[in-house]
Amino acid sequence: MPEAPKAVAVASSSHNSNGSLTTIVEKNKRALQFIDDVTSSPDDIQTHVLREILSRNFDVEYLKLRHRLNGATDRRTFKKLIPVIAYEDIHPEITRIANGDTSPILCSSPISEFLTSSGTSAGERKLMPTIAEEMDRRSTLYSLLMPVMSQFVPDLEKGKGMYFLFIKSESKTPGGLPARPVLTSYYKSSHFKNRPFDPYTNYTSPNETILCPDSYQSMYSQLLCGLCQRTQVLRVGAVFASGFIRAIQFLQKHWPLLCRDIRAGSLDPSVITDPAVRETVLTKVLMRPDPELAGFVETECGKDSWQGIITRLWPNTKYVDVIVTGTMSQYIPTLDFYSNGLPLVCTMYASSECYFGVNLNPLCKPSEVAYTLIPTMAYFEFLPVHRNSNNGVSNSISMPKSLNEKEQQELVDLADVKLGHEYELVVTTYAGLYRYRVGDVLRVAGFKNKAPQFNFICRKNVVLSIDADKTDEVELQSAVKNAVDAHLAAFDGSVAEYTSYADTTTAVPGHYVLYWELSLKGTTAIPPSVYEDCCLTVEESLNSVYRQGRVSDKSIGPLEIKIVEQGTFDKLMDYAISLGASINQYKTPRCVKYEPIIELLNSKVVASYFSPKCPKWVPGHKQWSNNMKN
Repeated sequence: MPEAPKAVAVASSSHNSNGSLTTIVEKNKRALQFIDDVTSSPDDIQTHVLREILSRNFDVEYLKLRHRLNGATDRRTFKKLIPVIAYEDIHPEITRIANGDTSPILCSSPISEFLTSSGTSAGERKLMPTIAEEMDRRSTLYSLLMPVMSQFVPDLEKGKGMYFLFIKSESKTPGGLPARPVLTSYYKSSHFKNRPFDPYTNYTSPNETILCPDSYQSMYSQLLCGLCQRTQVLRVGAVFASGFIRAIQFLQKHWPLLCRDIRAGSLDPSVITDPAVRETVLTKVLMRPDPELAGFVETECGKDSWQGIITRLWPNTKYVDVIVTGTMSQYIPTLDFYSNGLPLVCTMYASSECYFGVNLNPLCKPSEVAYTLIPTMAYFEFLPVHRNSNNGVSNSISMPKSLNEKEQQELVDLADVKLGHEYELVVTTYAGLYRYRVGDVLRVAGFKNKAPQFNFICRKNVVLSIDADKTDEVELQSAVKNAVDAHLAAFDGSVAEYTSYADTTTAVPGHYVLYWELSLKGTTAIPPSVYEDCCLTVEESLNSVYRQGRVSDKSIGPLEIKIVEQGTFDKLMDYAISLGASINQYKTPRCVKYEPIIELLNSKVVASYFSPKCPKWVPGHKQWSNNMKN
C-alpha cells in the first residue's frame, strides 16, 4: 500500500532560503505522488484496509460474539455477516465504553476519547469512538491540502493564513474519557500544538488564541492578530462559511475597541483576561503602539459600505477557505460581497466519524466542488439513494431508517460506484465503526484515475413533514432561493439566515413555518404583499405531495414566514454553544423541533405573513402526462 507522506520540518530562520524552498517542493511532490498512487488502485487498497481493520479487531466482542465473524477478513463474509447500522444500533456498546468498560468491545486498541457530533445533526450529540493512531490519519489528510492548493495558487509559502479556529471546553464521560468535537481534539493534540515550522501552517493566530476557551476573547484576539499582520495574509478562512461571516460581523461590531488597542499597543484588561492570550499577543504580535494601522482600520471600517472589506483590510488575500457546499451555499452571496468575489475554496471533506477526502480542483465553482475519497482512510461502501418520483416534481430523497435484507445487499464498493448516481456513505473505520451510516448523501461527479469524486448533496432525513409530505433541506433551500430571487431581490434584499418548523400544535391542519432574518441594503420599504408572495412562491416550489395536501387533501395549512429581528440567529448559535455545541462545527439547523429553540425564535419575531392562496396543483404524474402527449 502506498506510504503516506511524512511531515517535514522547515527551519523557521531560513524558510525563505533556496534550501527550504527545495524541501517544500519535494514535500509537495511526495504528497501529490501519494494521491496519484492511491487513486490508481483504490480497490486493491480498500481490500487491504478492510483486511487490516478486521485482522486487528478479530477478537472484539462486536465482531466475534455479536455477529460471529470468527476472524474472517474477506469482503464477502464481512458483508454477509455484518449489518449496515446507524448510531442507535451501537448505542449500548458506546454507553458501556463511556461508562468505563475497557474490554475490547468495538476495537482492540484502547478508545482514547469520544468525538462528539456537532449537535445540529438530527438534534443529538453522538459519541464517536476514536483511537490514538487516528490522529496520524487525520494529519495525513491535512498534509495533502496545501500541496494540492499550491498547484493552483503559487507562493503561498511566502505569507500567512488568517484562519478563525476555535475550541470547546471538553467534557468527560462517566468512565473518564474525553468527549469533545473532532476539531477541538485536533487543536489540543501535540500534532497541532507542537507542529514543526511549516509555511503552510503558519497562521496569524498564535496557538494560545486558538486554544482560549472563551469564544469572545478568542475571536477578539484572533482578529487583532490578523489586523496587525494584515500585509502578510495570503489566505483567509474558517471551517464553515457561517463561521467566517460571524468573524466579519464581530469585526463590524467591535472594530473601535480593536483600533483602540492597536493604537495603544496594549490589550484592554477588561476585554482580554486570559493570561496566556495576553502574554503571547503582547510579546509576539502587538509589541508596540501602531497609530498608523489603527487609523487605517478606522477609516476602512468606518465607511458606509463593507463591500470588499476583506481585500481592503487584507489586500494580498488570494482566496477564502471555507466550506460552502450543502446548506452552506446560501452564504456565497455574502462572502462574495465581503471579499469582492475572491475564489471560495473548499479543501477537504471530513466528519466526526472519519476524515474522508480532498478537493483536487480547489478553484472550481462552489457548485462544482467534488471530493476525492482517499482509500487509505477507512473502508468505504455506498448505499444507493432512490429519489421519490411518484409526483414527477419533487424528486426528493427518501432514505429508510433501517435496511431490509435486500437493501443490505445493495451496497457497492468505492471502485464500483456509477457516474451521476447518488449514494449514502457507509464507513468501516480503524476505531471500531463497522458498516456505519454516516448520513451524508453524495453524487458521483467524476474520477481521479480509478477513484471516484463526489459532490456533497445533503444530510439525509433533514425534513419538514405535516402529513404525507416530505421536504428535504435541498428542496427547502431551493424554494427559499426562488422566493428571494423573485420578490426580495428587486428591493435589494436577501435572507441572511433561515430555519423552519413543522407547526402541528397551534392550528389544525398543521403548516410549515419559516423563520427569516433579512439583510436589507435598499432604502425602499418592502410592502406586506411582497412577503405574502414569498410565501406563495415557496409553496409553488415545493413538491407535488405537499401541494396536493394544500389544495386537495386540505391536510396542510398555508405556509407562514416569520421575520425575526437582526441578530436572532447569533442568539440561536450562542444558545446551541451553551448546550455543548462546538463553535467550529456549528451549522444553523434548517429544521428545528426543540421547544426552547422555537420559543427563542418566536420571541424575536417582528412580523408574520401567510400564503394568500393555495399553490397550483393538478392530479396525475408529470411523466405520465408527457407520455400521453407523445
